[in-house]
Amino acid sequence: MNILAFETSCDETAVAVVRDGRHSLSSVVLSQTELHALYGGVVPELASRRHTEAMVMLTDQALTQAGLTRPDIDAVAVTHAPGLIGALLVGVGFAKGAAYALGKPLIPVHHIRGHIAANYLCHPELKPPFIALVASGGHTLILHVSDYTEMTVLGSTRDDAAGEALDKVGRVLGLGYPGGAAMDALAAQGPADAYRLPRPLVEGNPYDMSFSGLKTAALSVLNSARMKGETVDRAGLAASFVGAVCDILVSRTVLAMEQSDCETCVLAGGVAANTRLRRELAQALSSRALFMPTVSLCGDNAAMIGAQAYYEQLAGASADMSLNGYASCSV
Repeated sequence: MNILAFETSCDETAVAVVRDGRHSLSSVVLSQTELHALYGGVVPELASRRHTEAMVMLTDQALTQAGLTRPDIDAVAVTHAPGLIGALLVGVGFAKGAAYALGKPLIPVHHIRGHIAANYLCHPELKPPFIALVASGGHTLILHVSDYTEMTVLGSTRDDAAGEALDKVGRVLGLGYPGGAAMDALAAQGPADAYRLPRPLVEGNPYDMSFSGLKTAALSVLNSARMKGETVDRAGLAASFVGAVCDILVSRTVLAMEQSDCETCVLAGGVAANTRLRRELAQALSSRALFMPTVSLCGDNAAMIGAQAYYEQLAGASADMSLNGYASCSV
């Protein structure tokens, strides 16, 4: 089955063609990073406009890259939630038009499920059940994936997402937007114990996380140094902050693995590209099976949506022309 997939949940416009949930025949992504960097973050209205401008061009590129024509497409998939509502509606509207014009089924896909499915493209042997850690700029979740379309949230962040916290601290350190990759590079140059930062615990659920207090603590270090006229070890603070974020993510994931019947763990989301997180999670789960997507598939892309759409279709999921986009939606 050849699935034409669209992803427009934030500021990447992405189109891909995926075959049978495991083979990416094409994947094109148009980033808007340079545009939004001018404002220090994503401007929703501008993101939606850029999506609208790029959809036709990227669709043609994806089909050409896949070596297919429109009649070769068997279904159309699209991210319908969660995300920036205006951006989502551009993708949903275009996908509905494509499905209607082609006379093919329309498959809605949850963005988080898509991130998890990126691993199916990299690891053909991967099958549920497993524990999944999904960490990105907008989401931080630990899930029990019992089947391809059956997932239970075990824990989540109570405030900021891990990627959001990394971006904000990175911006204050002068790294610009987005700050995740730059924080990763800067942290590699400093000692992880340069500054003592908290690892907040959350009452009521041992798997839940909180990054707001950690972010505030890092900003306090910077503000205090500036008021005293002291120099901040930028690399050391970046390393300490990244280390704290990784400690929180890894500890909760390891606990979920220990208290479940799963011997397999999956890492997904934009923060999954962080070198320290990949290294520390691999070390902590050395006696278990750990699957991580390639760095190119950690961020938002349409190939992951096409991969998950295959399994959604097998489970009977489909939508008609009344499909809507939703800024928030349970997994």
